[in-house]
Amino acid sequence: MVTQHEPDWVLLNYRIPREPSTPRITVWRKLKDLGVAQLGDGLVALPHDARTKEHLEWIAERVREADGEATLWVARPASRRQGADLADQLRQARDREFDELRAEIEAEASPTIRSVKRWRRQWQRISRRDYFRAPQRDAARLAIATAAEQAGLSTGARR
Repeated sequence: MVTQHEPDWVLLNYRIPREPSTPRITVWRKLKDLGVAQLGDGLVALPHDARTKEHLEWIAERVREADGEATLWVARPASRRQGADLADQLRQARDREFDELRAEIEAEASPTIRSVKRWRRQWQRISRRDYFRAPQRDAARLAIATAAEQAGLSTGARR
């Protein structure tokens, strides 16, 4: 997890041909899975660390393999406020995901072992892209623990 004080961001500027559409869709899905901040058309950002840089380098390579163009940058916003706004954008996006997961769990009257395992996996996927510790993270984990108890499993969101 990146702290709020981390000033640098890794940016991917890319352009990929519309046809065939499969590589473009694949890149879009990978970026969505990473939880990038969309700064503009073909410009995305993640907080800079070795892991996020490696992920975006991998995507840049996929773009080039699809006859597209990709450039990776490590940059610092011109003001602390811009960096904080970008971090807030990512935190709020994860917060919505955790909140949706919690609502789904709480709507289930009789959770099953299978549903609890699915929710745990979903929580872990969201957590991997939760770079700024979204407030709803713990509420979703608690909802999973409660559902696990109801289903007769051990508590906790992780295996």
